[in-house]
Amino acid sequence: MNKSLTNKILITLGFLFIYRILAYVPVPGVNTEVIKEFFTSNADNALGLFNMFSGNAAERLSIISLGIMPYITASIIMELLAATFPNLAKLKKERDGMQKYMQIIRYATIAITIVQAIGVSIGLQSLTGKNGAAAIMIDINLFIAISCASMLTGTMLLMWIGEQITQRGIGNGISLIIFAGIVSGIPAAISGTIDLVNTGEMNFLVVLFIALIIIATVGVVIYVELGERRVPVSYSRKTVMENQNKRIMNYIPIKLNLSGVIPPIFASAILMFPSTILQASTNEYIQMINDFLNPNSYMFNVLTFLFIIFFAYFYASIVFNAKDISENLKRQGGFIPGVRPGESTAGYLNELASRLTFTGAIYLGLISTLPWVLVKILGVPFYFGGTSVLIVVSVALDTMRRIEAQIYMNKYQTLSAVGL
Repeated sequence: MNKSLTNKILITLGFLFIYRILAYVPVPGVNTEVIKEFFTSNADNALGLFNMFSGNAAERLSIISLGIMPYITASIIMELLAATFPNLAKLKKERDGMQKYMQIIRYATIAITIVQAIGVSIGLQSLTGKNGAAAIMIDINLFIAISCASMLTGTMLLMWIGEQITQRGIGNGISLIIFAGIVSGIPAAISGTIDLVNTGEMNFLVVLFIALIIIATVGVVIYVELGERRVPVSYSRKTVMENQNKRIMNYIPIKLNLSGVIPPIFASAILMFPSTILQASTNEYIQMINDFLNPNSYMFNVLTFLFIIFFAYFYASIVFNAKDISENLKRQGGFIPGVRPGESTAGYLNELASRLTFTGAIYLGLISTLPWVLVKILGVPFYFGGTSVLIVVSVALDTMRRIEAQIYMNKYQTLSAVGL
């Protein structure tokens, strides 16, 4: 490993360390004990999911308690708009236009952060602890102004850290921030498991069984995330220098899981949000709906599975543009053997992507509901799985690929410098 790559890794670790420090800086004027008590009692709904993505910063109401989610929300909204409006899609493809596109995302992030910060501040006004202590210890109007400024600053800092990691570190800064937030909770989980074993509340064989399932789950995720269908492409105008009549065969890689981790995130957020809102009501019928949408119920997990399949197809149709691929192939003189260039190629790629998306959607649904199945049917206290393991493994694989690419790049530069 050369000096350049080592510096990039150290820069990345340094910025992630700053991110973890910011998670412990609370918004002025709040009672952190009341906030933590509130999140502890809501660990199984949307608030628990949000707290996990923020690296437990939400339960401390730190200045980065909103996490990087406003930026991700703005990015997803822009992706949907780009898929709807051709002019915006054209802007995204151009070099100068891409800078304007990213600037719009930043402005949208600021707007979303302000709205969410104000909403959180107003919501905390009525929050009290078990002993009657209030969550806000200063004037509400002053608190709204302070918390809005603090959270906006924290989110902007996270955006800056993500961009610095992407430009100066090993890349993919936003994903690494989410990765660091989720991984930060693993030591506490391991410590809690050890305490349960020491006190006799959990058998050591159960822990061993859980460890085996964790290894198997990670193995399946790695296998599927690396899986791809390679569609062969022939370029009639490209020939090998030694043999002018021999065609060079390339391929179009189509991932088995085209939509990534977006479907589980969307499905969990949509299903958990009503439960989080309705749980404060004492109405009998509303409570029935709340029980119906309980994360531990059969119906909730069935709906989660179906929603994941829907969002997998929906998001895959956005990220995979078969028409653009077919036009680029035609422009470069390439074609898929046995398929006519143009619309026939686009139709073939769409059909192939649709079949792969079905398999990928089933995989996402099974991984996301695996923890509940083990807890409900087998009675195993297993909570490692779902969205968290998908994000952790996917980001780890992407980071490894980036490091390998840097290593190969340095080797080529060395060979070029010595004249080989």
